[in-house]
Amino acid sequence: MTRGAGRSGNTAAPRSVDVARLAGVSQKTVSRVFNDEQYVSADVRRRVLGAAEELGYRRNSAARALASGRTRSIGVVTLGTALYGPASLLMGVERVVRDTGYALRVVNTVEGDPAGMAGAVDSLLDQGVDGIVVSEPIEEEGEGVSARVGVPVLVLGAPSPVSAPLVLTAGDGADLMARTATEHLLELGHMTVHHLAGPQRWYAARDRLDGWRATLTAHGRAVPPPVEGDWSAASGYRAGRRLAEDGGVTAVFAANDDMAIGLVRALTEAGLRVPGDVSVVGFDDIPVAAYVTPPLTTVRQPFDAVAQEGLKRLVHAIENPDAAPLPSSPPPVDLVVRTSTAPPSRRTPARGGRGTARSLGDPHRTPPPNGGPATHQ
Repeated sequence: MTRGAGRSGNTAAPRSVDVARLAGVSQKTVSRVFNDEQYVSADVRRRVLGAAEELGYRRNSAARALASGRTRSIGVVTLGTALYGPASLLMGVERVVRDTGYALRVVNTVEGDPAGMAGAVDSLLDQGVDGIVVSEPIEEEGEGVSARVGVPVLVLGAPSPVSAPLVLTAGDGADLMARTATEHLLELGHMTVHHLAGPQRWYAARDRLDGWRATLTAHGRAVPPPVEGDWSAASGYRAGRRLAEDGGVTAVFAANDDMAIGLVRALTEAGLRVPGDVSVVGFDDIPVAAYVTPPLTTVRQPFDAVAQEGLKRLVHAIENPDAAPLPSSPPPVDLVVRTSTAPPSRRTPARGGRGTARSLGDPHRTPPPNGGPATHQ
């Protein structure tokens, strides 16, 4: 049988009644299956889906939207970037939305545009989306959406920039993950832990710094001045040159893996062993982290879990507007221990040229050489 031709062999697009006839069920049952309603047996669901696949049947989204008052689409506002964290989270959202049967509409914002968020939200509302996901990891001066948004909103890993009847949050556990990374180094016997932070306009960088600082304070340990990078390996390298000069540095928690990799390179060039002299922990667990030398201990970000839980709660809110929101749960914390961390050993202070990374609070940032591009978050 030719796909899409129907049992009669004509070329008309198959309808739900054709699926019902082939599956041996009622048209109402077909509707229940495609609306993912309860009280449909596994056998009936399998027959309906099999018949739909054989016929090449596709639901008429326009008709369903007209009947239900919903477009069955979800809009996403996200920073237009190739950085590992935001890009991976967007991929997780895309996978989950596809599995729920909703269409996805994405609007990218541009770093440095304070009006970008409001324009992106307005664009999605004009398209009639049933809900909005905000994955905007940077605080822009003057940013905000003054108009009230009339659909449920899911905000990932940041404070909500919108006013809406229902605002859900997910992916806000970076401080707990930073605590876990810092505690791992303290448990190995390090007296304190230095921090290579991300740019402080990023909410994620602030959360990781806060978790690191809170952990040291809770253990009664000294809190060294953090050094700020820009998420790139180049900024990690510059920070490593600076930290290599301090003979008291035995452990560093870096806010992402790329900076950690640059840091390790600089420490090694300064004659320091990782982890023999300095232990290093990263954040994200990017694919290459397991294959650098030494393989990097890091905190794996649960992008898919965050997207799964967040979208489940958003879809529930869209489809059950009068029901209470589903409860949230903290994201899992997965510390991946490899060979870049070990108990401390005594070493003599290293000597070398000072790097160009700056301590937080230093008003004079030295720009990266040749305008080196940022890489993954």
